[in-house]
Amino acid sequence: MIGCTKLLCGTATVSEALNYGRDTRRLPPHLLQFSTENRPLVVWNTTNRCNLKCKHCYIGAEDRAYEGELTTAEAKAFIDDLGEMQVPVLLFSGGEPLVRPDLYELGAYAAERALRPVISTNGTLITPEAAQKIKEAGFQYVGVSIDGAPETHDGFRGIPGSFRRSLEGIRNSLAAGNKTGIRFTVNRYNYGDLEAVLNVVEEERIPRFCMYHLVYAGRGKEMVELDTTLEEKRATIELLIRKTLDFRKRGVEVEILTTDNHADGAYLYRYVQEHFPERAEEVWELLKMHGGCSAGTKMSNVDPRGDVHACQFWGHRTLGNVRERKFSEIWRDSQNEFQVRLREKSAHVKGRCAECRYNEVCGGCRIRAEVVHGDTWAEDPACYLTDEEIGRLPRASGHAGQP
Repeated sequence: MIGCTKLLCGTATVSEALNYGRDTRRLPPHLLQFSTENRPLVVWNTTNRCNLKCKHCYIGAEDRAYEGELTTAEAKAFIDDLGEMQVPVLLFSGGEPLVRPDLYELGAYAAERALRPVISTNGTLITPEAAQKIKEAGFQYVGVSIDGAPETHDGFRGIPGSFRRSLEGIRNSLAAGNKTGIRFTVNRYNYGDLEAVLNVVEEERIPRFCMYHLVYAGRGKEMVELDTTLEEKRATIELLIRKTLDFRKRGVEVEILTTDNHADGAYLYRYVQEHFPERAEEVWELLKMHGGCSAGTKMSNVDPRGDVHACQFWGHRTLGNVRERKFSEIWRDSQNEFQVRLREKSAHVKGRCAECRYNEVCGGCRIRAEVVHGDTWAEDPACYLTDEEIGRLPRASGHAGQP
């Protein structure tokens, strides 16, 4: 996750992160991305069931009952293990987590174990009553997915009126005192709606906007050709830079972030070098603290049946199951070659990723590489940086310090 506001506006600093020892349990939420501890943010797909029919769903969720999902008792045992492991955040995702009847019970259970529970939802089920229950359960953040202007959003979600219902859910959540933000997955269909969505963020006084790049997983595999072009990716990050600085200048309190394409971090660093050179060294150090793609390092995923994955997009590779072994044991398994390689990805990536001067702060997306090139360690096809920008440095020569 790349914090545009943090890096461009100096709202996070190296000294601030170091003051907490980069301990995930002591770090405030806005600094968690700069921890180096081997304790992951865990995304738990609480259920496959969903009330919508989203085109870009990475698990192919449908509005029907699914067998074999973790029971309340099994979920609590899983949460107990995460608490003992001192995991910093447990993200309740889906499908749609609000269709799970024990959501509030499990959220409160996680909060009691200091797991910082948060929710990723389509927002359509957040009534005023649900918003209050979310607050009372102790959820610390509610991320609502919006895919564009109303017509675009409804087309993606497969249900007419979804945009209106999601926006009402955001308003209800904010009114109840829940920190609430928008999640936006950019693609060719909604690329032109990005600025319109940012206008909604400002008009509704929504404090957080996170833009997700398309990852080719689940139904997303069918959307490889629907990803934005490399030129559009550059235009997207340039727009986000302009909006971030504009919001800051006008006193609009919105945090802007991107995720799933760490070339954004390198691009921001180059922008800072040119426009705010006095901050370049600190931005570089913050990017090194973050360390690029966090799959299998600072993030993990558990699906509704208890299977553990490197991240929510690695559903086709299972590391173990929490019904058979504790999550903590699976996470610490040094015999799993795939998991070990993810944690030393800089040594295994190939092509442009291997030669890139920003390797240590990016590393590319391994899933996109696997889908497009048939090789997990090949270069990320969604990197929009030019050969000149990445330096095309020979692996043997390496680089020291800031590029």
